[in-house]
Amino acid sequence: MTAPFRFPRFFVTSPAPCPYLPGRQERKVFTELTGPHAAELNDALGRIGFRRSQGVAYRPSCAGCTACVSVRVVTHDFSANATQRKLIRRNADLEVTACRPWATDEQFQLLRRYLAHRHPGGGMAGMDEQDYADMVEQSPVNSVIVEYREPGVDGRQGRLVGACLTDRQADGLSMIYSFFDPEIASRPGLGSLIILDHILRARAAGLGYVYLGYWVKGSARMAYKVRYRPIEMLGPRGWMRMADEDLATGADTRARALA
Repeated sequence: MTAPFRFPRFFVTSPAPCPYLPGRQERKVFTELTGPHAAELNDALGRIGFRRSQGVAYRPSCAGCTACVSVRVVTHDFSANATQRKLIRRNADLEVTACRPWATDEQFQLLRRYLAHRHPGGGMAGMDEQDYADMVEQSPVNSVIVEYREPGVDGRQGRLVGACLTDRQADGLSMIYSFFDPEIASRPGLGSLIILDHILRARAAGLGYVYLGYWVKGSARMAYKVRYRPIEMLGPRGWMRMADEDLATGADTRARALA
């Protein structure tokens, strides 16, 4: 009996400044997602903490640091709190569509506004339209762009206010990258809404998880990821539900608790 795919070759990047923790260096291990079994390989790697970027799956492999922790929301046990329920009701008029992964100028202009407002000078700030098209369209797996639009008028399509590049894996949805209009005063919380919508979508499809990527203790940019409970983190013994004390302790204490 043969394996469904050949064991991949892994590579390691050179150290570079960590974008989340000042004064630290990041390093990644990665492999290519190619061939007829790319989706199966991506699923298998996703369950052990890898993320996809175009045709590559990667995960942190930093010397002397384990601060980046893979997290995923348990969709079947998720129960929105009062604030989250209010957010869903307030945006119930949005028209949400899962589109094929094809980049549009409207999406790119929204991304530019989002990056300029939320991440000026960040690693993606210099993206041009071709870079964005590559990010969206170069997917060897089952991907969609989920669009969030305001209601249309007179049969015309409404304004695009949010979008998310999403992979459907065997056990859940993986949110690769989401962005939204950060300057709509009448619709605060669009980023949270996109996550909540993915949780509800995954549950309706019978999928157990929504993968949110990496959470970094002490990074304000990552704090939002643990607002959706129950949430699991990947540790030395596999996926385990995060308890309140996990949010209040550092990476070293968390590692000791899982050992």
